[in-house]
Amino acid sequence: MQSTRRKTAIHLVLAVALASIVCLALSACEQTSALNGSTSEGSPIKDYVASIFYYDYDDVYISSVRNALTANLASKRITYQEYDADHDQITQNAQIDKAIADGTSILVVNIVNSGSAERADVICQQAASAGIPVIFFNRPIEEDGYEGVILNYYDNVAFVGSDSAEAGHLQGKMIGEYLTEHYDEVDLNGDGRISYAMFKGEAANAEAIYRTTYSVEDANAVLNAAGYPDLVYFDPTSVDKFQLDLTGSWTKESVVSYMTTNLVHYNEENDNMIELVIANSDAMAEGAIEALQTFGYNLGTPGSKTIPVFGVDASDAGKELIAKGMMAGTIAQDAQVMADCIAKMVENDRNGKDLLDGMDSYPRDTEFKRDRMIILPHSIYSPQEDAAQDNSKKK
Repeated sequence: MQSTRRKTAIHLVLAVALASIVCLALSACEQTSALNGSTSEGSPIKDYVASIFYYDYDDVYISSVRNALTANLASKRITYQEYDADHDQITQNAQIDKAIADGTSILVVNIVNSGSAERADVICQQAASAGIPVIFFNRPIEEDGYEGVILNYYDNVAFVGSDSAEAGHLQGKMIGEYLTEHYDEVDLNGDGRISYAMFKGEAANAEAIYRTTYSVEDANAVLNAAGYPDLVYFDPTSVDKFQLDLTGSWTKESVVSYMTTNLVHYNEENDNMIELVIANSDAMAEGAIEALQTFGYNLGTPGSKTIPVFGVDASDAGKELIAKGMMAGTIAQDAQVMADCIAKMVENDRNGKDLLDGMDSYPRDTEFKRDRMIILPHSIYSPQEDAAQDNSKKK
């Protein structure tokens, strides 16, 4: 880092001639350019281009944020250009270099290497040298123990995300309360213990780590308070007590493979059936349900057996599975709210204002005094509340 605190860079108005879609040919990556920010109300503001970098288009939650964000920017007549890193930090580095060289006005970064203050610092330095701001979102940019290293140092940088631990705590509470209400029916072999499988997304991702830890710890706390024993991991030989998506992409496919293999060995016939599934994302929960269905479970039909499966994200697919009785619950992480917040920041910059101008209503990180870090809350998904909101919108 530079030895003196950087002052807010003066935004430069850059004349950018963007007559065609720009493609960057890199291995394992296809860059998509979207310069369609105009609306029927008029043309985009001349020369202002927002460059948006996604860690992976295929991530279910990120896809939801992307759809909401591009629609929001288009409604504000803000020209934007999108990039897919395809889960590769080297690819994203090159994309950012190219965007800055082309004269972009702002960087909006969903960083690939989650929790990497070193990589985030390089991006901030590049942006400061170019006189443009940075908005990081969704994926943490600082390691545990180094909170504030980036956001308390740079003036023209902001972050939009969530409390990495909150989803895990809420999921644990949800699971514990569900089990205390349905304990006997979940305990298929009647041994007085609940056997669970855990699917973790990305090895070093703070959200995956916290969800893996707190979902079990907090569920156990609720169970113990009600007089029940701790959950038991289905494989007694496992040291980690989770199965990791080795692609780091939180995929449905990885869990279909894991769970199918699990059920060959851990089933009711062997009297050791997996009785509960905890997944770090709804996509992974989908994979577990797909595997269970091949063995006759979670069919959503009267009389069929259902293994409770819990996820995180409240994705459209996850909500549909809950509505069909195939999935027990999920934690809501509102993609629309995140997209709206990011779009408001971009609009502020386009209009020559500070990124956080007029955004006092958004909650900030108070634990580490990061005033430029917006923390959007999670919540336990409620189908009833969701239906009520839909009905109010129709009126």
